Amino acid sequence: MQTDKPLKAAIIGGGLGGLAAALSLLRGGIDAEVYEQSAAFGEIGAGIQIGPNATRILHRIVPAPALTARAVRPVAAHQRRWRDGRTLQYAPLGEAVEAAFGAPYYLFHRADLLHALAGALPPERVHFGHRLAAIRDRGHFVEARFENEAEITADILVGADGIHSTVRRLLLGPEQPRFTGCIAYRGLVPAARLAPLGLEVASNNWMGPGQHFVHYPVAGGELVNFVAVMERETWTRESWTDRGEKADVLAAYAGWHEQVRRIIDAVDETFIWALFDRAPLERWSVGRVTLLGDSCHAMLPFMGQGAAQAIEDGAALAACLQRFDAAAAPEALRLYESVRRPRATRLQELSRLNKLRFHLPDGPRQQERDAALAVRGDRSIEAIGWLYGHDAAVIEGG
Repeated sequence: MQTDKPLKAAIIGGGLGGLAAALSLLRGGIDAEVYEQSAAFGEIGAGIQIGPNATRILHRIVPAPALTARAVRPVAAHQRRWRDGRTLQYAPLGEAVEAAFGAPYYLFHRADLLHALAGALPPERVHFGHRLAAIRDRGHFVEARFENEAEITADILVGADGIHSTVRRLLLGPEQPRFTGCIAYRGLVPAARLAPLGLEVASNNWMGPGQHFVHYPVAGGELVNFVAVMERETWTRESWTDRGEKADVLAAYAGWHEQVRRIIDAVDETFIWALFDRAPLERWSVGRVTLLGDSCHAMLPFMGQGAAQAIEDGAALAACLQRFDAAAAPEALRLYESVRRPRATRLQELSRLNKLRFHLPDGPRQQERDAALAVRGDRSIEAIGWLYGHDAAVIEGG
């Protein structure tokens, strides 16, 4: 059981997962501090989808007006054919989903969500300019040293420092990400430029041979975010900030539906990145140190669950830590890993499978996929309940 002295947690990384974890921990009576290597908060200009499994958590830790001010509530998830735009699946995401699962589905610009989380966190809880250099588990506590020569101690340390996690490297050694054979272009288009298209307030996924195209509104409806994913044989860099060429994207989507091409043509600049896959880790925790979000279960963006799972991690971690005092913190981390790792691993695998499913060449397998979507869509209320109905703060057993 908890003692009167709050358990102290040091969170490495001030991104979406780290801030959401800090807020869940503080809400649970845990003394949480965030250490961010940058000089200020910053998020790349990209869209993000957050399902009810994560928005129920967000509404517990962030005031509702801060979330809804810039969030977009889509009416549906619309899956379509690449050339003629034929509907393959039209699944509700609006009132029906909120009624079924007790929480809404949101579309965000990542910077808007980061701003909402940061605004809910007391500023004294965040320490900028702290790039992690070393960790040492002393048995009864853990020490961390930063490149600015600052040193801290805590009861636990949480690595929420992303796909290139320093905490993971120090804890488990170097990793070997695998190129998936896919690259992606992303872009943001002012919605006013696309007004003649009459775009629905929906999450759209156009599937075609060897590639697909996703678009949806963000930033309170002011912008349309798109991601164009296509197959390539080789790539070396894993970066979200390399600039791409609009002409290359248009060339890759020659012959696609006019709506897709007009969205691409309206963008001012695009960014390109390669999609790398990571095998599930055998463990997330060692002693008093654990991992969270992309640092331990980075997943391909084909389920729209990367950030949502990081938010779930923070809520589950807080619930597990509330069961134990500081002396038994390693036991709490083992419980956290045991309840979170199977679910995250399942979503990693489903995201991997969706890459294949979205890119089927026209032919018998594609026709079989399309027929299955029409009969028993994977985004229907019944099919998606295991994902959207989950409450990560409810821990069974342990």
